[in-house]
Amino acid sequence: PDLQEILIDECRKIKPDFISNGNPVTGYVSKGKGNGVTVNLADGSEVEADILVGSDGIWSAVRAQMYGEESKKSEKAALKRQGCKYSGYTVFAGETILKTDDYYETGYKVYIGPKRYFVTSDVGDGRIQWYAFFALPPGSKKAPSGWGGTERTDQADPEENLVDYIKSLHEGWSDEVMTVLDSTPPESVEQRDLYDRSPELLRSWADGNVVLIGDAVHPMMPNLGQGGCQAIEDAFVLSETLELVKSSDKLEGALQDFYKKRIVRVSIVQFLSRLASDLIINAFDTPWSPHDDLGKTWKSYLTFFWKPLLQYAIFPGQFAYLYSYHPTGNMGDLPATLQAKWKKQHEEDAEKAFAAASEDGYQAVAAPSFFKIAEQPETVMAMKKN
Repeated sequence: PDLQEILIDECRKIKPDFISNGNPVTGYVSKGKGNGVTVNLADGSEVEADILVGSDGIWSAVRAQMYGEESKKSEKAALKRQGCKYSGYTVFAGETILKTDDYYETGYKVYIGPKRYFVTSDVGDGRIQWYAFFALPPGSKKAPSGWGGTERTDQADPEENLVDYIKSLHEGWSDEVMTVLDSTPPESVEQRDLYDRSPELLRSWADGNVVLIGDAVHPMMPNLGQGGCQAIEDAFVLSETLELVKSSDKLEGALQDFYKKRIVRVSIVQFLSRLASDLIINAFDTPWSPHDDLGKTWKSYLTFFWKPLLQYAIFPGQFAYLYSYHPTGNMGDLPATLQAKWKKQHEEDAEKAFAAASEDGYQAVAAPSFFKIAEQPETVMAMKKN
């Protein structure tokens, strides 16, 4: 949420009331070259604009109209929904304040096992955010989504301790996983079924004066952490493209140009994200080890031999591509300067959080969503006292 808060604050400086919640877009009428677009809202009102940017997420109402989809319609036991295929995974997520032995040295960890994997990430202020991915059927709901769609009372057993449930699915795993889970308040755990979408190679992202960006047109598996990153790149390239437009009758062409600029890179990132997910689901198993008898299948031996290839070839190659995008050119010493400044500030902020957690018995709880944050005059780290 930190980057979102920064963006919200900067936008508020330009227009204090720039976010309007609780009245989503339901449709649009693109009125032709130079005539803008009429945007239909849920309360029946309409808004006139030069362009409409559909950045309304994977279940986009804007995309549903543009591509003739039935909004949020599910097919074949929810294996396909509004043109998106179920990935095979549901994910639980949580956050806690915890000082691990390697907190400052290791910002991201992945623990992989048969049909499941567990990820921890340092997200600043002493917080560790974790994700537990399981190969379960869609609709295996245990927790609220965190997006306002479900609550604990909607679940089959609203009193179930979700941390204990997730621990039971990681029996025999590293103590590091258990330590993170044990420090997480069970009521803060959220869950989402993960859906994926193939690259839109044959359909434009633009329809007249309307354009799609982010998850609305290219949702991707979270394995590479690129969903939000590619949306930000979209926004930058779209802004850069629109800045060159001098008259409204050129907007339709500019939106098509934006699509052409982005489609190749986004499709490659979508492919890499899906490949990483498919490998974990279909190719990995408990790796063979001379110290135990847990990994004895052919996939176990394959996983063992995969490890150096992943570490020294595949991972460096994919991250080299992801971080090769420099739209503003060479930044000289600026990245190194910012890194040194951030490292110092990161440690100071984290130590304050650790001290508060240790002295006062505080734990992190689920932070408010982006939309809830936008409603607040200022944001603070959500904590609770035990």
